[in-house]
Amino acid sequence: MKDVFDETTARRAWMSLLAKAAQGRVAALLDAAITRPNFTWLRAPEIGSTMVRGRAGGTGAPFNLGEMTVTRCALTLTTGEVGHAYIQGRRKADAEAAALVDALMQTDVAVRLHKAVLEPLEDEQKAAKAARAAKAAATKVDFFTMVRGED
Repeated sequence: MKDVFDETTARRAWMSLLAKAAQGRVAALLDAAITRPNFTWLRAPEIGSTMVRGRAGGTGAPFNLGEMTVTRCALTLTTGEVGHAYIQGRRKADAEAAALVDALMQTDVAVRLHKAVLEPLEDEQKAAKAARAAKAAATKVDFFTMVRGED
């Protein structure tokens, strides 16, 4: 067990939140929290597709499920931090906002952004997941067998 903070795991978590956020939500939270800093593009937002893979039963052999559209970009802040974003769908503005958050999470405003941007996104995604689970649970059918006493 490591006692050292794993920066990669934390970054993976916030990148996942940003990639799954609703349209325009990251930009709205970011703009409410801080003034956007200056940056230069390493890779301007571009739209493409990627292969989505699945596993039968979640653990079986992997198979190609199909393609999905993604938007990606990379930028660097004037202070040198680099931010990347891969966003589901065709949303260039959302990819820019997500890359900015990624870069800013590597600066001294990380704690402020975590509270103002990442925590609300996490809460919204947990609520959406709970709502989907409740909707699915409402359709659950319990089957049971009664013993009839016959051998």
